[in-house]
Parts: sequence; structure tokens; C-alpha cells
Amino acid sequence: MIDWRKHHKKGLIAIGILLSTSALYKAQDVQGDPAKGAELFKTNCTACHTLDKKLIGPPLKGIVEKLQKEENINRDWLQKWVKDNKALRASGDKYANKIFEEYGKVEMQQFPNLSEEDIDNILAYTSNPPAEPAAAEPKKENDATDLNAINAQKESEATTKIVMISLFAIASLLIWILFKIRQLVKLSQSEELSELNKTRIQSFSELYAKYKIVGQGFMAILAVLAAYGVWNWMMWIGVYKGYKPEQPIYFSHKIHAGINKIDCQLCHSGAKYGKVSEIPSLNVCMNCHKAISEYKGEYLEPGHDRDFYNDQIKILYASTGWDPQKMAYTGKETPVEWTRIHNMPDFVYFNHSQHVVAGEQAIINSFNKKHPNDQIDVVCKACHGKIDTMNVVQMANNFTMGWCIECHRTTEVDMGNAYNQAYFEKLHDKLKKQYGSATKITVDAIGGIECGKCHY
Repeated sequence: MIDWRKHHKKGLIAIGILLSTSALYKAQDVQGDPAKGAELFKTNCTACHTLDKKLIGPPLKGIVEKLQKEENINRDWLQKWVKDNKALRASGDKYANKIFEEYGKVEMQQFPNLSEEDIDNILAYTSNPPAEPAAAEPKKENDATDLNAINAQKESEATTKIVMISLFAIASLLIWILFKIRQLVKLSQSEELSELNKTRIQSFSELYAKYKIVGQGFMAILAVLAAYGVWNWMMWIGVYKGYKPEQPIYFSHKIHAGINKIDCQLCHSGAKYGKVSEIPSLNVCMNCHKAISEYKGEYLEPGHDRDFYNDQIKILYASTGWDPQKMAYTGKETPVEWTRIHNMPDFVYFNHSQHVVAGEQAIINSFNKKHPNDQIDVVCKACHGKIDTMNVVQMANNFTMGWCIECHRTTEVDMGNAYNQAYFEKLHDKLKKQYGSATKITVDAIGGIECGKCHY
């Protein structure tokens, strides 16, 4: 006969073991602070991982539970892996080397700066991520203002059209009336009037012959005005302040440089070390957008919704041949033909690094002195305007020769620089003797307006 009491005891023991294992399993779930872990995850992990899909590394949602269930791996192993995965692999750990091989031998970054508590917080976040807050109504800055401005502009345009059409109709009516009056006058003229009309000037040539000197003076004035008009028109060839062409991929500098505080030189790296700032390649964009496949920001430009921004990311993926599902390049690329906005003539030499590095503080100080109510913090803004507020980049200044010379005449050389103090000491002393002790060294004093500096 079966002794149910013995089996009952065994069952209770088995249940106890399961409960204790489950308790340990749950205890690991609740270690750490998920809220703090969320911040640490965003700072340290989002370049290679997301919670719910494969990126450069595997998805991390529930990774603690998954590894414990499938590989019998505990948090101690995860602590070692995050801090120094290279050392863990070197120790011969089988699973560490298996993961390394599975992900194409791409070495994970080491995080010796993270404490055990930090790692516990990150793991707690992957096990129990805080609920996402309800999507707030997207901020559409100046939406009402922009709509009012657009409506006012449309009303103004409509009013202008009505006025122009009315004036054209009135002018046409007056011409018709004059024509009819002329016909009536001809019919009513007597023979005496006809004889009198023969003695009157009947054409412009007769009028010119009679008043030849006045006519020649008038023509001379017209010639001078015409020459001035042509000269003035030619002087503004290539000056396109306010020019903002439509680009093949919509890129908002306000979102990238303004809201997300991306440094100008992260993308335009040539500005600091070279003559040109260069248009960044799409690979620079993909450094971030491999992990950013959709726009989740709060800011929406009036007239654009999230789908619009997401579509632009898809165009970026198609242009670079990136497959977001496989997280790999297909090799099928489509070159993007950007429309250049800032373009110096070939006969003008301009070196970005000279202004961005050597003249950085001097230019910022000079600009802020001349524009006390419109201060700048980055040297780029002195010429290109406040790019971080522009959704569509436009030319903010004229970029004429006179504009550059005026800047060189008013920008003081940074004499707080020890190198400049030593290099320009004799020049500074000479200028003080010539113009007084209050004189300052401006760029023109060190050759900034010599022809050969910009034209070669």
C-alpha cells in the first residue's frame, strides 16, 4: 500500500524548494532602484542596447530572469560582465565567450566607473522598467502665433491682389475714355482748328528738336541712373541673405543642436582643424540613428507631426542602405545631393580653423559687445546666426567683402592670451605711442584687411 504521508512530505519539500527558488528569483528582480537605473541606462547603455529589440547588442528587457532561467547565471556574473567583460572572457568563462562570438566579436565597452549599486539599479530597470508616462500633448511652440501670422499674410496678399486688379481695371477704363474723347474731338474740329493744329508740336521728335539741350541733359541723367542701377545690381550678385533651400532630407538644427544640445563640431569636425567645415557624411548621422529609429521628442514644428520626422529617418536609412530589422547595412546606397547654402567665391580664401580656434574668444567678445541684447556662446553663431533655433538653416548674414572688413576693423585681438601678449607686445607699444594708451589692437592692425590675406 502507498504511504501517502511520505509522498505528502516529499511534495511539501519540493514545493518549499520551488518557493525558495522563486523567492530568490524575485528577490533579484527587486534589488536596486528602477528609477535610478533608467537614468543610468540612458547614459551608459542606449548607444548599443534597447529594452525591446536587438541593436548592436541584445535586447535587455528581462535579461536577469532570462539568464538565470536558461544559463543559471546570477547577478554576480552580470556584475563582472558589465564592469570588465574582457577580463571575464580572458578567465575562460564559456558563456562570456559564447556571447562574444555570437555578436560578431564586437567588444562591449567596460564600465569600471559603475558601482555594484549602479549595476543593480540598471538590472532592476531591465527587470521592472517604470511605466512610461502618458504621452503629453506635443509642444507646438508659437503655433497660434505662426497661424495668425500665416492668416494675416494670406489676407494681406489677397488684399494686394484685389487692389492691383482694381487699379488695372480703372487704368483700362481711363485709357478707353481718353481714346473715345480723342475721337470726339477729331469729329468736332473745325477747319480753323485744323489749321491751328498744324502749327503745334505733333510728335516727341519735334518736341526734342525744339528743346534739344534740355532733352540731352535729361538723357544724361537717365544714363547715370541706369549705370548706377546696373552697378548696384552687380554688387549684390551672390549675396543671398535669408536663402534657405529645401533639402532632400529634412534636418532640424533646432531639434539636434538646440533641444538635444549636440555640439556643432561633432558633425562639422572640419571647422576646428581645417579650411572648410564640411557637410557631414550620412555615416555621422548613423552613429546616433542606428539606435534612434523614431522621433519621440516633445517638440513638433508647426505643420509637421511625428510621422513626418519618422519618414525622414526612413529616407536616411534608405540612403545609407541600413536595414533596421537586421541591424545591418545591405550595401545598397543612394547618394544624397545636398543643396549648399554658404559658399564663398573661388577667389576668396577663408579658413574656418583660424576663426574657430585662434579667433574664437575675440570674435565672441566682439559680437557680444556690439549686440548686448543678442549674446552668443558659440563662435559659429557670429557668422551663421543662431543655428540652434533654426528648423531650416538659412544664410543669416550678407557675407560680402564689406561685411568681413567691418568685422576685422572692430574685433579686438584677444590680448588675454599669453602668446598674443608676447607676440604683439612691440606692436601694442607702438600703437599706444601713436594713438594713446587707450588704443586696442584690432584684426586690421595685424594685417586683417591686406588684400593678400583673403585673395591669392
